[in-house]
Amino acid sequence: MISRISLLAALALTCVPLYATTYTLEPRHSEGVIRWNHLGFSHPTAQFSMVEGTMDFDQADPSRASVAVTIKLAHLSTGVPDLDADFQGVDYFDVAHYPVATFKSTKVEKGAAPDKLRVTGNLSLRGITKPVTLDVTINKIGVNIRSNLPQIGFDATTILKRSDFGMGQFVPQVSDAVDIHISCDAIEAKAYAKELRQEAEQAAADAKTAAQQAEAAESAIRK
Repeated sequence: MISRISLLAALALTCVPLYATTYTLEPRHSEGVIRWNHLGFSHPTAQFSMVEGTMDFDQADPSRASVAVTIKLAHLSTGVPDLDADFQGVDYFDVAHYPVATFKSTKVEKGAAPDKLRVTGNLSLRGITKPVTLDVTINKIGVNIRSNLPQIGFDATTILKRSDFGMGQFVPQVSDAVDIHISCDAIEAKAYAKELRQEAEQAAADAKTAAQQAEAAESAIRK
């Protein structure tokens, strides 16, 4: 019985970062750019924004990190309305049936330099899940001088085959391989939650004040 408990405890320790800090991705400063080859003539791009998720990160041992991310595909934009409509349709991302893409890490390895990591995980897109490896650069860990909140920032790159996710239209004239560059800010989770509550409370107070001022103005007009 004791050995069984010891085994369960050991397994738990391998799954949960002991000294990791939990961060929340900051959607306003987390985004990605997709780039592909169009008939050899150009390299158009699409941008996805409002990336949401959490990560656990232990600066002393980055290999114990983990990340889970959700991307709302309705925010995907090429800057060309007709192409946006195509991408959101059934031939590509089929946003009506698959509104989000998700990524959940399964392994984090140290890279060739202290600020480099290789993060492997499962990407789910259009109902298809495939393993993907990201090359990650940690940009900065510290306190944001404007918000005074603990923060981490990183960039990540990878190359995917769109045909792996059921979007192989016009291959090979339009490249199957697409380059992805992601840039994210993440804020210590408890501090970020507190900041959001304060912002919501301030917004509610401002709305109440505005309503009172409007009511007072109407009363003055009626008099």
